[in-house]
Amino acid sequence: MNDRIPYAEIAVVPAKLQARPIEAGIHTRSFSGVFRNLRIGFAGALFLLFFGTAWLQWNGRQAVLWDLGNSKFHIFGATFWPQDFILLSALLIICAFGLFAITVYAGRVWCGYSCPQSTWTWLFMWCEKVTEGDRSQRIKLAAAPWSANKLVRRLAKHSLWLAIGLVTGLTFVGYFTPIRPLAAELLTLQLGGVALFWVLFFTAATYINAGLLSEAVCLHMCPYARFQSVMFDKDTLAVAYDPRRGESRGPRKKGSNAHAQGLGDCIDCTLCVQVCPTGIDIRDGLQMACIGCAACIDACDGVMDKMGYERGLIGYKSEHSLQGGTTHWLRPRLAGYALALLVMFGALGMALYLRPMVSLDVIKDRGLFRENALGQIENIYLLKIINKTERTGHYRLQLLDADGFSLQGKTLFTVAAGDMSELPVSVAMLADRPVSSSQPLAFEISDQDDPAINSVAHSRFVAPMNR
Repeated sequence: MNDRIPYAEIAVVPAKLQARPIEAGIHTRSFSGVFRNLRIGFAGALFLLFFGTAWLQWNGRQAVLWDLGNSKFHIFGATFWPQDFILLSALLIICAFGLFAITVYAGRVWCGYSCPQSTWTWLFMWCEKVTEGDRSQRIKLAAAPWSANKLVRRLAKHSLWLAIGLVTGLTFVGYFTPIRPLAAELLTLQLGGVALFWVLFFTAATYINAGLLSEAVCLHMCPYARFQSVMFDKDTLAVAYDPRRGESRGPRKKGSNAHAQGLGDCIDCTLCVQVCPTGIDIRDGLQMACIGCAACIDACDGVMDKMGYERGLIGYKSEHSLQGGTTHWLRPRLAGYALALLVMFGALGMALYLRPMVSLDVIKDRGLFRENALGQIENIYLLKIINKTERTGHYRLQLLDADGFSLQGKTLFTVAAGDMSELPVSVAMLADRPVSSSQPLAFEISDQDDPAINSVAHSRFVAPMNR
């Protein structure tokens, strides 16, 4: 084919696809195959992780919970505070580099197998099949005038979509508000205004994105398709059609000598187009709209089996392999991403290991200083102590390297597990005349049961020079 889009160039959405109204929908054909089973396995794992984790309990509380009201994030036995959110940033950077590395190696496999948009869209497409029938039945139903049968089937489909959207919205909000009381309040119609708004918001978002828009999100809204061409190289594996083997296309009877007729292995059955969730023809070359789901590979392999041909007319291929060359598995850019990931994983692991399990912040009172009953200059401080462990902490407070200063007030105190406590203290200057009008102070708290759990915070002591 002379008009085939080169593999190394990511094509824009074909004009025939751009001209199709979004509301017309794409009616995909049912199929089976290895990659479909793999995708179902990934989808099952994602659903189990998303819907199941929200209901797990840990030490009397929800195991995974963004407690926005108390500014705490619980992940099983670990409690993270706003001071720890730099770790979340590091995790997001690792995910980004992981996505880059996967894209360089195997194209858009994230989109095809693990992206929530794709996964929920496949689920909604299954609901279409259950309520409206297979591809041919759905096409006839869409073209038919409105009738009781069409109305019932459409209502059933949209009811399933809304039910899935509601469960999804409830679960998502349940990661920010304890899900058990949230579900009970929803079932008894006692859900508060704010929580109800967000549940309905994410219900609508799921219904619109996975149901009404479906492939349009991947084609027009997702930025990943736009920058994937920067990540691809000639050794990147992507779903591709082999024109050297497939052309020229044409129908033929099984067992006929197609090569004698000048035909390639492609029988032009268009099943690869009929199963594509974005409605493209992979035989036109690599396209921006391809999400790498391998549905066309499963469909084509089934046809090849029936015709007695070798599988792989459509498969995960690199540009080098399509041109008859060899795919280079180890290459500098991929090695660079792998090395960066190893370094970042190591740094994150070290940061988690060294993360202080008690946090201390010192806030100096707005008043500069005062004179106490003994005639000493005092400064007032407010200490904020955060216990990040899963047990009650018994702490000792002291000043470090503070000759000439005395800590006044309470020095032994307890903080409940995963809680924050505020402690006002004062520091008195013992010397008659200060060395300087502003001197450094270091506060330390340490766990009486485990001295390795400690934290140090610094502040200043202010005194008048003309005393």
